[in-house]
Amino acid sequence: MLQSVWTAFLEYVEKNRIAVSVYFSVLKQVRLTNMTEKQFTLTCENQGELLYLLKKSKHIEDIFSLFIKKKLRAVFMLKQVSGKGKKENAPLLNYQATIDDVFARAGLSKKYQMDNFAVSSTNQVAYATAQAVIKKPGISYNPLFVHGGVGVGKTHLAQAIGRKIIENNQKKRVLFCPGDRFTNELIESIREKTTTRFRKKYRDLDLLIVDDVQFIAGKMGIQEEFFHTFNFVVSAGGQIILTSDRPPEEIKNLEDRLRSRFRGGMTIDIQPPDFELRSAILLIKASEKNINVSMDAVKTIAERVEDARALEGTLVSIYARTIGKKEQVDAEAAGLFFQEKLAFSSRRITPADIIKTVCSVYRVRPSQIKDSTRESHIAQSRQIIMYILRQIMRLRLEEVAFILKRKDHTTVMHGVEKISGLLITNPIMKQEIDGICRSLGLST
Repeated sequence: MLQSVWTAFLEYVEKNRIAVSVYFSVLKQVRLTNMTEKQFTLTCENQGELLYLLKKSKHIEDIFSLFIKKKLRAVFMLKQVSGKGKKENAPLLNYQATIDDVFARAGLSKKYQMDNFAVSSTNQVAYATAQAVIKKPGISYNPLFVHGGVGVGKTHLAQAIGRKIIENNQKKRVLFCPGDRFTNELIESIREKTTTRFRKKYRDLDLLIVDDVQFIAGKMGIQEEFFHTFNFVVSAGGQIILTSDRPPEEIKNLEDRLRSRFRGGMTIDIQPPDFELRSAILLIKASEKNINVSMDAVKTIAERVEDARALEGTLVSIYARTIGKKEQVDAEAAGLFFQEKLAFSSRRITPADIIKTVCSVYRVRPSQIKDSTRESHIAQSRQIIMYILRQIMRLRLEEVAFILKRKDHTTVMHGVEKISGLLITNPIMKQEIDGICRSLGLST
């Protein structure tokens, strides 16, 4: 019970990005060994962890109390040596970052890897180019500019390159950054007078990956800083990888000198996935999530769903409906799912109806859904709305982001993926969402 509470707390910390990677890694090493009405006890493996966390005890108290929704005092203990009852005398701060910590510090997600990047005629050139960059970063195709529509695998490929380069050499300095984050961090550094620290972060790199680089267009000061960052990394022998929803020549309000730099290496266009690639993606996702699915069901889904990002959500939705009824997702279950979708598609349920219903169930104000609040119960309500709008109402990611006043579609992607995963492991949430959909006349 206590361990499940601590695991949920760690997920809360990670989701809300409350702790930096090293801090978070140390938190993952300790155990919640006791919790009363007034305090909670954390047991550390060694003296180094204990001393490190004692310095952050106030912060840990605050975030745990916020998570548990009750003010508790933090107590720290050292793990006892078995049989002697004496405390271990571990070396001071005996902590060494794992390769997962290196990935996290670089901003790379564990779900984006070369091994689960499906390849077909629509992306084989991009895949071959990525392999060349991995072998000779900074030399082959610099910069690598990958463009294409939503859900074609641009982010997956870029992050997978970063992971492979780190796997080959953990000393490589890699950073993955969405274009809007580069903009926000630069503005913040100017306000806080920390531009020197900002430049060191973005220029002292072996590989800089900027996702959705089109977001820097039209902002003169941002483009100026990015131009110098680009030149600095490349002149020092580093590799640049850029992704965008359009080629450099079609990015509006982009400075000519940046456009020229972007076109100076290799520009790759990834096309929407064909039927074969969509089928391969479904098989990979089914394997990752331990979903038993028949090939006929895979073909049925791949024929009906062209959006690559919707494939996983559709598979999970069908699987959630078959749990306890069938041993595998078969063609009959997939066909029934799409028939019911079609039957309910004519119902005129508006996004406002969905927001109002979800807010009523979870006792959240609609205005909180659209603001920047990150409190866990509000954030989860927002993600449930994202899931229903995207997976049930079939709205595009950009439409959902606009309705909920999110900056871009990646936030919606994360929210939908989060709820899709919880539907498999959390039967209570599945019942709640099913109930919401039934009340709206929608089928899950």
